[in-house]
Amino acid sequence: MDSKADFLEAAFHAPEAVAKYVDSAPIAVPGFGDMQRMAALLLAERVQSHGRILVIGAGGGLELKVFAEAEPSWEFDGVDPSPAMLQLAEQTLGPLASRVRLHEGKVDAAPEGPFDAATCILTLHFADLEERKQMLTAIRQRLKPQAPFIVVHLSFPQTDGARERLLSRYAAYMVRPAVDAEKASQFRKAVDAYLTILEPQRDESLLQEAGFSDVELFYAGFAFRGWVSYA
Repeated sequence: MDSKADFLEAAFHAPEAVAKYVDSAPIAVPGFGDMQRMAALLLAERVQSHGRILVIGAGGGLELKVFAEAEPSWEFDGVDPSPAMLQLAEQTLGPLASRVRLHEGKVDAAPEGPFDAATCILTLHFADLEERKQMLTAIRQRLKPQAPFIVVHLSFPQTDGARERLLSRYAAYMVRPAVDAEKASQFRKAVDAYLTILEPQRDESLLQEAGFSDVELFYAGFAFRGWVSYA
């Protein structure tokens, strides 16, 4: 892959990659299913019946399905820039899709709300620092006061060899019958070259700068971190 655009095209637009996404995402993220279940429980702490939830990076529909199954009265607006991934989300949701409105684009494509909660899972590391700030601010503006916001992405220390160590662990975790060591190594190189990965402390400060409070770590899996905070 020669550029970030090539990497994103291969990961989220190429038919072969999209077709495999439902199976490949859990391979890449330690504790993937448990992380999503924890996210649903954190939403349920604050979101009442008939709540409306904004899901940024909704392509594939995996977290949408978990959330919709967790609470049968919640409704959702899901946003994703990939038409192919949005089609996959519809397939993943099946009959649950009747409670979901899908929007092609980035955060600005989302309705203004106000929403009872929002999530942004495995998405922010694709945005550079300035875009990330803009995304967090735009999400905050669409939330009701005290609404929970859940975010999960690649985040780890960048000094004293930590970046190299965590990326190597990330690649090693991916190796299994469906992903050989060479494929995992190639993916690791692309992640290193094209994704924006920050120190966890910087991720927390960005949430606070965007207007979120009570930032709390709820998930850590090798190279990934997840926080809940409140508007």
